[in-house]
Amino acid sequence: MKIIVAITGASGVVYGARLVEELKKTKNEIFIIITKNAEKIAKYEDVKLPKATFGEDQIDAPIASGSFKVDGMIICPCSMKTMAAIANGYANNLVVRSADVMLKEKRKLILALRETPINAIHLENALKLSRLGVQIMPVSPGFYHKPKKVKDVIDFFVGRILDQLCVEHALFKRWK
Repeated sequence: MKIIVAITGASGVVYGARLVEELKKTKNEIFIIITKNAEKIAKYEDVKLPKATFGEDQIDAPIASGSFKVDGMIICPCSMKTMAAIANGYANNLVVRSADVMLKEKRKLILALRETPINAIHLENALKLSRLGVQIMPVSPGFYHKPKKVKDVIDFFVGRILDQLCVEHALFKRWK
């Protein structure tokens, strides 16, 4: 599979970094976009981000075209600003343009929302996108696998994203 991973400027960039780390263990081809705000957040959160394939301003990147075949896109974490831009067709950077392509080509798009509390505007944008087939995944880890470290909590959520992509993993113990 060809997969786009975008890391935007919401707290929790560690989720996106960990997702890329796991995807790199597979045979999938990964295209990475990291926004400038994600880079700022990574400094605050002391997270080492993966090397980007494309900058957010590279609107001429192949992934900005529907004729370039990719299987899906994950925005992790997805800021409310990015979700609002996607929901309203405001493709002002490569992240939103690529997501717009996923919508128009009816390809898999997953948004890992990392914000709380959320207001009615956020809910309306999420509902609008959900009705268009976007998988909305608020970052909310489970605890039935009895996490011992923060990494276990992160791995649970990353594993749930990988499940949506049908990518095999062993990041957590499944419910029995």
